[in-house]
Amino acid sequence: MPTYEIEQFELHCMKYQVEAASEAEAIAKLFQGEAEPVEQSQDFIEVAKDFGLPAEEHRELADALRNQGISVDEVIPSIRSIQKVRRRGRKG
Repeated sequence: MPTYEIEQFELHCMKYQVEAASEAEAIAKLFQGEAEPVEQSQDFIEVAKDFGLPAEEHRELADALRNQGISVDEVIPSIRSIQKVRRRGRKG
C-alpha cells in the first residue's frame, strides 16, 4: 500500500516581546521582524479549514474526496500538499 506525505494548514499562536513606545509601534516592529519570540509559547489553535488546495486545479482529488463524504467547495480543506513517498523502514 502506498505511503503519502501530507502538509496541513494549521493555525498557531506565538508570543513575542519587543520594546516600543506604543502598541502600534510594537506591532509595527513585530511586522518588521524586530520582536523576539518567547520560548515555549507556541500554541496550536485549530486546523485552518479555510485554506487548502484549489478544488478546480485538483478536480479528480476533490471528486474522490466528495465520494468519501468529505465536503469540498472552492478548496480541499486544510490541505497544502500531498505526495506519494517511499515507505520508511519499520523499526522492529
